[in-house]
Formats: sequence, C-alpha cells, structure tokens
Amino acid sequence: MRIQEHPILFFERGKKVSFTYNNSLLEGYEGETIAAALHAAGVRVLSHSHEKNRPRGFFCAIGNCSSCLMEVNGEPNVRICVEMVKDGMIVRTQEGKGDIL
Repeated sequence: MRIQEHPILFFERGKKVSFTYNNSLLEGYEGETIAAALHAAGVRVLSHSHEKNRPRGFFCAIGNCSSCLMEVNGEPNVRICVEMVKDGMIVRTQEGKGDIL
C-alpha cells in the first residue's frame, strides 16, 4: 500500500525497479528504501527477536533499532530502513544474527 494522493504533500516517484524478496519478485521505486518497498508490497514482519522469536516490523526507520536487519545481495546485517532499493537486488529475511563475512 502506497499513499497515492495527499492533501498537502507531493510524492515524486522514481523509475520502477524490480527486486527479489525471499524468492518472490516485487516492485519498488528508485529513491525509496527497501523497507518502504516491502511495506508497500504488504510485508509487515521483517525479522524475529533472537530469544523469543517474536515478530519485528518497521520500527524506527532511521537505522538505529536493528529490527530491519536483512541479507541484501548476500551481505548480512543490512539495515533496510535506510538502504535504497535497486533494480535486480536480492533481499532475504535474515535468520538469527547473520553470518559475519
């Protein structure tokens, strides 16, 4: 779900891009974060807590809370709330704390 019209704000969308999330092809727009593109596609759970495996969603949106860590193009621990979506990206839900490269 994306805001299409707003009474006081104007949303200039970039070029449409395609990326893969957990083996599903999704679309986003240049200039938006991976988290925003996933949210627009209906993805609400981004990770799970380490101890109790509780779902974690889009929380701080400024890269501080670590609720949105995912694997992007094979790189673990990417904060997708501040990482811009790019055409051809491969995004995967990160299991656990992610492997250190």
